[in-house]
Amino acid sequence: MRGATAVHRGRWSLQDRLDAMLRKLPFEVAPGTAGITVELEFDRTQGVLDLGCLGAAGFRGWSGGARETYTVTADWATPGYLPGELEPGEWNVLLRLHRIPPGGLDYEVRVRPLGALPAAPPAPAGPDPVPRPAAHARRDIPELDGMRWYAGDFHSHTVHSDGALNVPELAALACGQGLDFLAVTDHNTVSHHPELPAAGAHYGISLLPGQEVTRDDGHANVFGDTGWVDFRGPADSWYEHARTHGGVMSVNHPLGGDCAWRLPLADRPRHAEIWHSGWFDRRWGAPLSWAQAWRPDVIAIGGSDFHREGSDGVPGSPTTWLLAEDDSPSALLTALAAGRTAVSAGPDAPLLLRLGDELMLLGAEGTVLVRPDGRREVVHGDRTTLPGGDGPYRLESHENEVIALCQ
Repeated sequence: MRGATAVHRGRWSLQDRLDAMLRKLPFEVAPGTAGITVELEFDRTQGVLDLGCLGAAGFRGWSGGARETYTVTADWATPGYLPGELEPGEWNVLLRLHRIPPGGLDYEVRVRPLGALPAAPPAPAGPDPVPRPAAHARRDIPELDGMRWYAGDFHSHTVHSDGALNVPELAALACGQGLDFLAVTDHNTVSHHPELPAAGAHYGISLLPGQEVTRDDGHANVFGDTGWVDFRGPADSWYEHARTHGGVMSVNHPLGGDCAWRLPLADRPRHAEIWHSGWFDRRWGAPLSWAQAWRPDVIAIGGSDFHREGSDGVPGSPTTWLLAEDDSPSALLTALAAGRTAVSAGPDAPLLLRLGDELMLLGAEGTVLVRPDGRREVVHGDRTTLPGGDGPYRLESHENEVIALCQ
């Protein structure tokens, strides 16, 4: 293929989308090919096509609807894609027919081989392209059995999918928001994972590897260094992959508009993103009702789903708290799996935590504590301890607005 450009063109119909939403467009990679560039053209005012890549040996990347071109070489690749030697054989451009109008959608895909390696994009100038934010004062929360509460966010995106920031920029922003950890969960790819340790260490925040497994009828986050989760399989296979590889899976924004959870699951995971930045009016009780119907022991977490400034929530809106031995990704993942969680509107917002057989309430004067059996009591004082046991518990305002959650 080193001298030939492969071209696929045609017109997708609405019936094509119904017959098979994900399509493979094959092309051959000859021995010695240094790289490939894929270009997609269609009328974005008429529809949406998502873009990805399968190599002869398996997954090589995904960018969904965020890009119309990508390059893969041995040494570097477009964000969302995995660099590495190009194994000869049949490769495939992946196209997901995300939105096809009744009249159809014309498209053209060109796959151009690279006989010599192109120059990698220049690195940002200087060793510290994003200033390190000032240290954020930690809240005065007591330890429990040598463990501490850490503030974080379980849903965010970078340029490796449809976010606006690169990994260091996102790390700096989350650190400046006062977070101790952030899960970076780009859509259907793990190309961001290699960048997380260095960026986290530089900015003083623990960056958890994650992947938002994304389909039209449901999204789920898989947390942990589990390798790529194949979004083409049924949701049960995502959950099995997470468990087999030591990860944790959560159902994302289950009531989230056109990406609400509609996928069947034979075995329902305990973790669910009950509090999402799209929960605009927390007097609306549907997320809590959904959680009760999902399974009685659901573990509630929160996520901002941050993509860019002015869209969704900023990192930490909401904030998920974990009671962990330390802030390493492995310790945080262990705490998450064990359900030692709480959720608040932000790192400095009113907070409800369970410390063994007690509840600690911070900044909660005048709120209402709702116990698992439905009993309610007014909270007095900005730093209060009350008896408690297994959750779930929540704080509400006098208007039934949810203020905080804990297990």
